[in-house]
Amino acid sequence: MAVAKNDPSADAKETGTPVADFSKDQELFAYRTMLTIRRFEEKAGQMYGMGLIGGFCHLYIGQEAVVVGMQQAIDRGDEVITSYRDHGHMLACEMDPKGVMAELTGRSGGYSKGKGGSMHMFSKEKGFFGGHGIVGAQVSLGNGLAFSNWYRGNDRVSLTYFGEGASNQGQVYESFNLAALLKLPVVFIIENNRYGMGTSIERASASRDPSANGAPWGIPGLSVDGMDVEAVKAAGLQAVAHCRAGKGPFLLEMKTYRYRGHSMSDPAKYRTRDEVQRMRAEHDCLDSAKKRLEELGVLEAELKAMDDGIKARVQEAADFAQTSPEPDEAELWTDILVETH
Repeated sequence: MAVAKNDPSADAKETGTPVADFSKDQELFAYRTMLTIRRFEEKAGQMYGMGLIGGFCHLYIGQEAVVVGMQQAIDRGDEVITSYRDHGHMLACEMDPKGVMAELTGRSGGYSKGKGGSMHMFSKEKGFFGGHGIVGAQVSLGNGLAFSNWYRGNDRVSLTYFGEGASNQGQVYESFNLAALLKLPVVFIIENNRYGMGTSIERASASRDPSANGAPWGIPGLSVDGMDVEAVKAAGLQAVAHCRAGKGPFLLEMKTYRYRGHSMSDPAKYRTRDEVQRMRAEHDCLDSAKKRLEELGVLEAELKAMDDGIKARVQEAADFAQTSPEPDEAELWTDILVETH
């Protein structure tokens, strides 16, 4: 059946990279991580609806394959930075769900001691440098991480994520220019979920191929099926190898889709319910990974037990996030300046 040109289900089928062949253990790991992110975000949505989480909250449901695949393409010591849709990135970086959820509820047990909230938490230990609320600002910072690695002459790579809406920001193209000029080891990753805050990419961007947005600076790019964790890893390995070889930046466009609104306050009336249901039915990253696992001989009962264990872990994180104490007033004066001696 023919599909409309602007139908996101058509875009999800277009890839520019080979698909990585996962072993059974790799497939299980990817599925477990994606499912953990999915269950965590579902719980965060519930807690937001109950008034336990305040402020802004942007869920990653539907896009899990992007960050999980990319994390399997890098090494410990590499760096990750992203925008405000960041909980999934934190969990993929192996940050503790308790600390992430406690930050969402503004408690002292959170990664930013309850002061950062959903959009601003970090873990230097895990190589995660935020979570940034200003659209596109993290791209320049990701360039800075890559500049630090280039200056020190180490072998580290910076993964710098941003959305297709942010890809129109001037600072993104300034970052492209500097990265190409100095051959910085940075992988620019556009998480193209088709819609900005409420506008489709067709209405917001004259570029019909975001993977080619770095072409004026000689930055190679690939368009990837971001709903397939194996395809993401294959593209990630290619991009990271390019950077480690000293060839400069690489651009990946991940064609993905968010099932929820832009944020918890967004009813997403700019798209049809049928469109969302079609994407979930035909392209869900968990469904495809589960099918591959079943073909590898993993039983339904094993997958059900895994899901039950993940739900219990997420509930434990939710309980911790509600019982952890609120920050002491003295926290108002911490982490606001660097003292040197």
